[in-house]
Amino acid sequence: MDLLALADFNLVARHGGFGRAARASGRPKATLSRRVSELESSLDLRLFERGRRTLKLTQEGRALHERTAALLAELDDATASISSGSDKPRGRLRVSAPLLFSQTAMGKLAAAFALKYPDVRLEVTTEDRSVDMIEEGYDLVIRVNPDPDETLVGRVLMRDRLVVVAGPDLRRPKADRAVPAVVRGAGDLNPAWDVTARGRKVRITTTPVLRLSSLIMVRDAVRAGVGAARLPASLVSHDLSAGRLIHWGDVEGPEIALWALYPSRRLLSARVSAFLDFLKNAFPSGTPEELAAFID
Repeated sequence: MDLLALADFNLVARHGGFGRAARASGRPKATLSRRVSELESSLDLRLFERGRRTLKLTQEGRALHERTAALLAELDDATASISSGSDKPRGRLRVSAPLLFSQTAMGKLAAAFALKYPDVRLEVTTEDRSVDMIEEGYDLVIRVNPDPDETLVGRVLMRDRLVVVAGPDLRRPKADRAVPAVVRGAGDLNPAWDVTARGRKVRITTTPVLRLSSLIMVRDAVRAGVGAARLPASLVSHDLSAGRLIHWGDVEGPEIALWALYPSRRLLSARVSAFLDFLKNAFPSGTPEELAAFID
């Protein structure tokens, strides 16, 4: 297979058209069109559906793009590294991270990484949904308790736990009383929390009085005395130490694990390896207290 033609195909696929690819690369549109046609002929496959004003990948074209784009990028990185006589991390590094982790820690982490590796162009996108790494072009994703995925491998960065907290003026409820609660998003109308407090298991019944979309918003509302809430220990560590919040107990259930994931079929590039090592050094023990250190 002609690697140059394959590179041109991926260029067109990435930009969504011959014209846009030509403008982005400075290469003639006719040359790109010819090279892609030659690749289709050599493979005996149609890679694009060509309309009068649209260009769309076929199923075979999409599969080829997904499987070769990252490999070509790694080949370019390896070539650049060898030609420069250095294996120093360089190139673009695209990372997807969840909202809370990004709001509390990623800004400081990204800045420190950029200072340490100035030749890496780090791009961080914040979203809680499960992204398609190959389709959307991510090198690494950070996720909380991800579902098993045979196409991905990774490592746990840190572990956290949920705790029930409230302001110091809100008294712990009796067994037959519901407590006003601040909850994240839509959920049960009257959720009950099973917690371990002072060595025994108790159930706290609640009446949601405020629903918010961000855990930081939930924490701020609890600080203001609106009600109690379930929050990650790392997020409220400073408030508990300062007495701004009171610990009512640890929530029963699975722990919160923060994972760094990358495609299993790809060799790790120098920049991805550097970022993984950087995260490991930032959270050497993987405890909630290490994440709390990033929170103001």
